[in-house]
Amino acid sequence: MKTDNLNDNKFMRLAIKKAGQGVRKGQSPFGACIVKKGKIICCAHNIVWGSTDITAHAEINAIRSACRILRTVDLSGCAIYSTCEPCPMCFSACHWAGLSRIVYGASIEDAKKAGFSELRISNSKMKKLGHSRMAITGGLLREENIRLLKLWSKRKDKRVY
Repeated sequence: MKTDNLNDNKFMRLAIKKAGQGVRKGQSPFGACIVKKGKIICCAHNIVWGSTDITAHAEINAIRSACRILRTVDLSGCAIYSTCEPCPMCFSACHWAGLSRIVYGASIEDAKKAGFSELRISNSKMKKLGHSRMAITGGLLREENIRLLKLWSKRKDKRVY
């Protein structure tokens, strides 16, 4: 296995761990980790219910944190590792932040099957339609990410949006 694959797995597992922390706090099962030149900038989980902010998705929270930490709105050279394929809002935020790469685990369809009200527009379709330059890698550790959705779905206090 190439070093990049090992690092991709490592960073995705950090996003998974962060999402698990969110699930234990009653949040939705999504996490994200932003990395630049192999260095972890931040990890975040979804806090939609805790903040009563429908835009508080894991990717948005990670982008906000990374911008504060790096003191810039330009996250070019950074990659985001997301436990689920970013929704259109999150994909757009990744694009506008200038992220160089999106790596995700579960698909939008997987989230839809779990009960979330997803717009069924894949990142690859949005990339094509928007002429975005971001590299996209999907399905990384997909089964581990689907386990997050299953863990969350067993909670009596689960809520979808």
